Amino acid sequence: MDRIDLFRIFSRVVECASFTRAADTLGIPRSSVSAAVQELEGRVGARLLHRTTRKVSPTQDGAAFYERCQQVIADVEDTENLFRQTAAQPSGRLKIDVPGRIGRLIIAPALPEFLDRYPQIDIDLGVTDRAVNLVEDSVDCVLRVGPLSDSGLIARPIGKLPLINVASPAYLKRNGTPQSPDDLGDHWAVNYASPSSGRVEDWEWIEDDALRTLPLRGRVTVNSAEAYIACCLAGLGLIQIPAYDVRLHVEAGQLVEIMPRHRAESMPMTLLYPHRQHLSRRLHVFADWLEALLRRKLLEEPITEVNAARAYAAIDEIGG
Repeated sequence: MDRIDLFRIFSRVVECASFTRAADTLGIPRSSVSAAVQELEGRVGARLLHRTTRKVSPTQDGAAFYERCQQVIADVEDTENLFRQTAAQPSGRLKIDVPGRIGRLIIAPALPEFLDRYPQIDIDLGVTDRAVNLVEDSVDCVLRVGPLSDSGLIARPIGKLPLINVASPAYLKRNGTPQSPDDLGDHWAVNYASPSSGRVEDWEWIEDDALRTLPLRGRVTVNSAEAYIACCLAGLGLIQIPAYDVRLHVEAGQLVEIMPRHRAESMPMTLLYPHRQHLSRRLHVFADWLEALLRRKLLEEPITEVNAARAYAAIDEIGG
């Protein structure tokens, strides 16, 4: 077997922590993966993997060898693509995973533009809020919103996603409008529980360049953005939400921004992809297109004085 193929198979085993999962993602028999690793260990004269019935992990030599393999694979792919970059249109299939509402509201409606521009690229679009393992799920790249853990993946920062505080005109007519965090003790929130941990998020705001938090009382707790917005529209309490999520509701006067000077900290958006694929031309052009789209659609301010005036007029109408 070619040495580069051996390097690629060994790297995939390390990334998947499993011979079986590595074989599945590579589309080859498990026996071929095991034989490739044994051949590689014979060539280098060192044991590269700890093998147990539950998990496979690199030895100290294996971890060092894995890092060198990544560099060699990248260099080989770079060399192979040296003259291919301008010779033809990028082609092939990309498997992408993005957060649910961003995928449905922003990316899916814009995809015809990308596919028209690059007719030889096909897209598998995963729209989910669950954590995706890029290697085990054979995903080319994922869009993540929020702080990142140290995953060893290549990270491409897209920008900061602004959050705003909103409530329905009916809620504000019934309970009054909070002007500052000092007023929050008299108000209700729609509580949001993390789908992964179940932890209810505190209310947050930036004050004197520091992050402040406060748990708010709430009679309803949800674990999805759709339910969060729906409960807010129903007048059940205040919410903090990415601005793009409620832009149309604010523009229509169905929701009102409150405490604009006490917003939560903006959330980072990041595109992540494995080291082994970062030179793919189709991935490169998609990442450029996606970054431009998200900056255009998500990072602009959603509230104008006209929209705010329209929303407060709705409060007056409710009051008769």
